[in-house]
Amino acid sequence: MRRSRWRRIVVKLSGEALMGELSHGLDAPTVTRIAADLTNAAALGVEVAVVVGGGNFFRGIAGADKGIERARADSIGMLATVMNALALEYAIEKQGQTARTLSAVPMPSLCEAYSRQAALHHLGKGRIAVLAGGTGNPFFTTDTGAALRGAELSCDLIMKATQVDGVYSADPKLDPTATRYEKLTHDEAIAKNLAVMDTAAFALARENRIPIIVFSIRQPGAISAALEGKGKATFVSP
Repeated sequence: MRRSRWRRIVVKLSGEALMGELSHGLDAPTVTRIAADLTNAAALGVEVAVVVGGGNFFRGIAGADKGIERARADSIGMLATVMNALALEYAIEKQGQTARTLSAVPMPSLCEAYSRQAALHHLGKGRIAVLAGGTGNPFFTTDTGAALRGAELSCDLIMKATQVDGVYSADPKLDPTATRYEKLTHDEAIAKNLAVMDTAAFALARENRIPIIVFSIRQPGAISAALEGKGKATFVSP
């Protein structure tokens, strides 16, 4: 069996990644593909945690722009992440890989409440830990949630799954002259204000010396390929 150089990782998966070509919601084939990719990563001997966003159902910032109080809008967004996490947990288990959803917003009738001890227990048992509810607090993105979980679970790597194949100098969808970075430091990412992750997430990763791989989730096998250093990606180092 192939082994990865990484012992424990946290994958940040956006809600938008789960909707495929749909305008909102969940695209079943896409969810199945990503679940298979996560299962393949676990088969490399890596302990896998996944922080999932909720933008395919509701984005807190967008809700605030429409007149909903920001703290309330973010709470709605946290609920959206739980819906995604439960769907992803089911899809992972259909692949024959055990998984557990843990939510930072306690919902005991639906899933286990998040705690560091519970997450480490499941990871140690070889289960994929699907982490919902962001940080459990408003005003923090799920990117920051991923960096926070990466730090408290002593992860070796944060994997930021996006719709583009790395970090660019500008949005490549809007600026055809944008260039992709092969490597960056956390300091450079913050100084250049590169928007692939928010500043708080980069700062948390920097303080805890956790590298970040930014890669595209659009192709089958993307997570395993990025773990093995294959394909296009940007490596952000401490």
